Parts: sequence; C-alpha cells; structure tokens
Amino acid sequence: MRSLKKSLGQHFLTNSAIVASIAEAGAVSRNDTVLEIGPGKGILTSELLQRGAAVIAVEKDRELIPLLEEKFEKELSTKQLVLINEDILNFKPESYKLKAKNYKLIANIPYYITGAIVRKFLTEKNQPAQMVLLVQKEVAERVVAKNGKESLLSLSVKVYGTPKYIKTVKSGSFTPPPKVDSAILLIENISRDFFGENTSRATTEEKFFGVLHAGFAHKRKQLFGNLKTVFEETVLQEKMEHCGIQKNARAEDLSVNVWKCLAQ
Repeated sequence: MRSLKKSLGQHFLTNSAIVASIAEAGAVSRNDTVLEIGPGKGILTSELLQRGAAVIAVEKDRELIPLLEEKFEKELSTKQLVLINEDILNFKPESYKLKAKNYKLIANIPYYITGAIVRKFLTEKNQPAQMVLLVQKEVAERVVAKNGKESLLSLSVKVYGTPKYIKTVKSGSFTPPPKVDSAILLIENISRDFFGENTSRATTEEKFFGVLHAGFAHKRKQLFGNLKTVFEETVLQEKMEHCGIQKNARAEDLSVNVWKCLAQ
C-alpha cells in the first residue's frame, strides 16, 4: 500500500454508505456532469459513474493516477470519465467546457484548502449549479450558522447559494481517521442573483465584501464601531436606522439581506 501524503491532507473515504449519501445529496443522475476534486482511490468516483454521470476528476497526487487509470480503464476509454493530474486551485472550468450551472461539484476535499476551494468555485464566472462537499464538521456548522450567529464564512457562502448541513460523518469512515469528525455540506441554488444583473455587478460584489469585512474586522466590537472606518458617523447612523439595525448590534447578529441593505 502506498504511503499517504500528509502535505496533501489525504484521508481516504472508505465508508460506502457515506459515499451513497454524498451522491444522493447531489441528486446525481445520468444527465449530470460532475466535477470531482481529489478522487483518491476512486470510491466516490465509482458511485458517481454507476449513477450514470459524466465525471471530470482532478487529482493532484500523480502517484494515484496509474491506480485510477487501471481501475477505470473502461470509463476512460468511453470518455464517461476524464482524469486530470492538476492542482484544483489552478483548474479552469472553461477549459473543459464547464459552463455556469451546467455541472455539479462533488468532492471529499482536503481540510486545509476548504476555504480556498469554496471561494474559488462560488466566485467563478462558470459557477457549478450546486456543491456537495465532505468538510470538517466545525466548518459545516459555521457555514450554516448552526448556533444562530453568522460569520464572515457563512455570509460569504449565503450571498451565492443556500447551504444545508446534510449529515455528520464520523472520523472512522476514513483511512487514516482524521482527528475530528466531518460533515456532508450541500450548497445549492448557486448564482450571482444576489448582486443583480447589471453591468456593475463586479463593483457591487467588491463593495458588499468591503463592508462585510469591515463589519467583522474586530469581532468583539459593536458593528457601529467597526463600520466607522467605512462610513461617516452621521451617514452610518442613518443607514443603520434605515436597515432596522440597533446601534449596539454586532456583525454576527445581521442576516445576509440586512448586510445587503447596508452595502447598497
């Protein structure tokens, strides 16, 4: 058995029931094109192919490529599977004819690049229609704001899609077992509709995130104190009143639509 590469955060999924749950969360069917990140030894890849999906699998570890080529020789020959040896953070969807909303992103991703992957594909010009990710349990809970408190992470996801916590995955479902439990996270209805359809949408996104980052700059401070770096005090008071925000509110108390009101 080949040694695992700690530098790549490799924890191979071995629980077939969890694999089925991931595919079901993504409602994978014969008509789908799926982008899979880090197929590893191919347990999730097999499930996706058996459900009839066309799969583009991106694997960074070149030592795993021969194993995958042997295992999926038939699917590679029929082009149901395309195998790419590349770092997913350098991957360009348009190079493989992946257009906005015409593919699904489904993956067991390395914990250490979870944020980078989520950010990359939510902000891509060619966004996936939905994402099903196996991530650290704590991260999934933060994304859905399980404790009722929003975060920079949860709001940054919610402006592009609707996150759902599907189920907890115990560490024993992997080899080697990670030190923490994981969770299946679904992000559906992905789009840029939140920012409108006009030509200044990119500017609107930039302004929104500028206000959002300022609001969370000092977590223990009240929102009013944080946002004085962005707005003049009298303007800020008027904006907060207009958006129905109490002066003693904190950034974590505001919903995504209230943030939108502030940024407009």
